[in-house]
Amino acid sequence: MRCPHCGSFDDKVIESRTLANGDAIRRRRECNGCGYRFTSYERIEDKQFMVIKRDGRREPFDRAKIERGVQRALEKRPVSQMSIESLVNEIEDQAAILGKVNHEIDAATIGNLTLEKLGALDKVAYIRFASVYRHFEDLEEFVCEIQKLGGHF
Repeated sequence: MRCPHCGSFDDKVIESRTLANGDAIRRRRECNGCGYRFTSYERIEDKQFMVIKRDGRREPFDRAKIERGVQRALEKRPVSQMSIESLVNEIEDQAAILGKVNHEIDAATIGNLTLEKLGALDKVAYIRFASVYRHFEDLEEFVCEIQKLGGHF
């Protein structure tokens, strides 16, 4: 850290204090060159994770949207809240890994991750989610999706 008084880069931290619920650190420093004391602040600068929608718009990633969709698909199904929370965590973690390079991910990728996880957890929830996500228009599309799952109709 450059001393604001003499410009030296040689200093020592004499006190550190956490601020704002751990979101920032306040440090009291002393320049080893001139003895001047000053304060510096450290904050995490995190680039917002964005979702690229079908029409090309970008919007901030919203875990709650995934959770609402999964909850709706699993409504009245014998799946615990803990399993739902775990599933949403897995989707969020995988999305973050896939979009790590440029801090963005396609909405379609998130939808496919959700379908994959729901398919492994509950087949009925998978079909419910797929019907909304893939915009099924008629019974034939339902039958095709069920056949993909290995079901007989």
